[in-house]
Amino acid sequence: MERSELRIGEVAAGAGVSVDTVRYYERLKLWPRARRTSGNFRLFGSDSVQRVQFIKQAQDLGFSLDEIKGLLATGGAEECQRVHDLLSEKLRELDGRLTSMRKFRRVLVPHLAECERELREHGQDACCPVVGIGKQRSITDKRRR
Repeated sequence: MERSELRIGEVAAGAGVSVDTVRYYERLKLWPRARRTSGNFRLFGSDSVQRVQFIKQAQDLGFSLDEIKGLLATGGAEECQRVHDLLSEKLRELDGRLTSMRKFRRVLVPHLAECERELREHGQDACCPVVGIGKQRSITDKRRR
């Protein structure tokens, strides 16, 4: 076995996935079928770890396995245009999610500050200013008594 070839366990460990995940990706034809040794061990190319990592990262970003399969296929200008369009669409979606996350972060920061102030001022008698706004009045009233 050349050292440029890896067994399935080495690919899985290097990519941080299970052996079953590597087998599943192979069944889906997300890369060419692995060569087999005389002992029937799969041998993968040295780029297999990066390929599995790419697949996992693409999945985490919302690509379906069919879309990923299309990205990993080789082809001419027509296919390249299709991949270009898919990547553009996914980047727009990702940018939209990032924008939403930034907006929500701006909402959470003042709430965190309110919680910290409430805990600092009232300790064990603190009433969360973010949760149960209707309950807040009755607890505030209790504090006044």
